[in-house]
Amino acid sequence: MTDTPDLYAQDLHGSLQDPVLGTIGFLNEVMSRHPDAISFAPGAPHPEFVQGLDVRALTDRFLTYLRTERGLDPARAERTLYEYGPARGLINDLVAQALAADQGIHAAPRDIVITVGAQEAMLLTLRALCRDGRDVLAVADPCYVGIVGAARLLDIPVVPVPEGPGGLDLDRLARHCREARADGRRVRACYVAPDFSNPGGVRVTLAARHRLLDLAAREDLLLIEDNAYGFTAPEDDTLPGLKALDTARRVIHLGTFAKVGFPGARVGYAVADQRVRHADGERPLAEELADLKSMVTVNTSALSQAVIGGLLLEHGRSLTALARSKAERYRGNLACLSDALQRHLGDGMPPGVVAHRPAGGFFVRIELPVPADLALLEVSAAEYGVLWTPMSHFSLTDRGDRQIRLSCSYLDPERIETGVRRLADFLRKETGG
Repeated sequence: MTDTPDLYAQDLHGSLQDPVLGTIGFLNEVMSRHPDAISFAPGAPHPEFVQGLDVRALTDRFLTYLRTERGLDPARAERTLYEYGPARGLINDLVAQALAADQGIHAAPRDIVITVGAQEAMLLTLRALCRDGRDVLAVADPCYVGIVGAARLLDIPVVPVPEGPGGLDLDRLARHCREARADGRRVRACYVAPDFSNPGGVRVTLAARHRLLDLAAREDLLLIEDNAYGFTAPEDDTLPGLKALDTARRVIHLGTFAKVGFPGARVGYAVADQRVRHADGERPLAEELADLKSMVTVNTSALSQAVIGGLLLEHGRSLTALARSKAERYRGNLACLSDALQRHLGDGMPPGVVAHRPAGGFFVRIELPVPADLALLEVSAAEYGVLWTPMSHFSLTDRGDRQIRLSCSYLDPERIETGVRRLADFLRKETGG
């Protein structure tokens, strides 16, 4: 044996050296080293929603649907659960009905592909849209690491667009488009989460949504809409999504059942009704995505789709009904976190510490007067027993260097209260207050 390595990092794909790919692993590692710390890091659904989940009953409900509405005989319906299944998905019609009823998105089942979570939907969408290195992806800054990571895997250049309280800086996005054209490239698509984005918590105003769609038409780019957190808005205070406002097929809409259903199912979807012209005719972009999927994951688990299908059927084919109890829990948790921050840090807020109070979603941002780096996180975890996420993990610029993200979704109110008390102590003593 020698000390010669089998492989060198510089000979592997460059994305493996990108810090964004290590973000989730890093947070898990910190949590494992400090198991007694209260963690505001994971943006995971609350565990109470999988307690008592009867997977068999939900699967049986879907089998009944296959027999009574799709006309399959019992043996064929049963086999559907155990075979590969079509790459495009099994529950496309149920998802289409739910989107039409609850979100005003009217798409045919063939315009939808069912994916292994929203993450696969992002990867497939980027792979289909970006032809070569001259195609650029614009993203909100700060931005969900999953879309940036997918772009890194595919060698797609990414440009950041600052996100303010009302949405994207549209002047900056237009400038990116002009600069790309001058350089022989194009901004092919822009990723945006208009409802309570992760991690910024921003909700794009209705006027800004219309302006973004107008800009997409003028600049000939597509919008990739991520709607993971829109369900947390009060039912009397919802805004139409970009896809619901889309009259020119400029928007590819991505969704997930991780939050409104449960994450272990790993079921997401893409609504991609754009028409792709071939020599022998046209077909929806969703079918192109399904072809790509057949070379990535082959198909989304039929058993997982059956459980999600059963959930939709049990809730009247309505995403709103499916998500109602969860939305109430998350709104309560967010209010608990925001109120606790106000009580413990309000009048005694250290200079330079600013907590932003979003109207929905899972996350609260806090600005600090000092760098929110890994060394500071280690102090917070080891000495004060509280964990958070550095916002630098979500930014392509230095905008997040002095900000932290708190997630309220996974914790109970009493843990939130205790965690904020610890956080307030930490902030007063370690940030110059």
